[in-house]
Amino acid sequence: MDIRKVKKLIELLEESNIDEIEIKEGEESVRIARHPQHTHVMAATSTSNNSNTNTSVGTQQEAGSKATQIKPQRTGHAINSPMVGTFYRSPSPGSPPFTEVGQAVKAGDILCIIEAMKMMNPVEADKAGTVETILVEDGAPVEFDQAMFTIV
Repeated sequence: MDIRKVKKLIELLEESNIDEIEIKEGEESVRIARHPQHTHVMAATSTSNNSNTNTSVGTQQEAGSKATQIKPQRTGHAINSPMVGTFYRSPSPGSPPFTEVGQAVKAGDILCIIEAMKMMNPVEADKAGTVETILVEDGAPVEFDQAMFTIV
């Protein structure tokens, strides 16, 4: 994998509130995880069969399990992404966001939109409550079933 792509991934990770990202291109994979003290970059290439690759994969798996242990516990009801796309908090640039932390929402209120294949898809609250956290930065990519909000 090109080192410029890895550097760009690190920059994206630092600019967002995502704790971990893993990218696979063919037989190459990169996992970048943010920890409170520092950022780890680990890469594994399965095209060669030498002992260094096996060590990298072992380190990658160990770091993945440590990252799972470090992740903060959310107390509220999670609103997950129904699709892969780009997360937007407002209907258009310069518009106020649909919701803010601490705002009361009702079931059916629009929380955000996800752009997928040039289509804007609204995501609605599935229960009433107060927005506890917004877990995704505006304009950041989201994965299917990734937690985006918590409601208490």
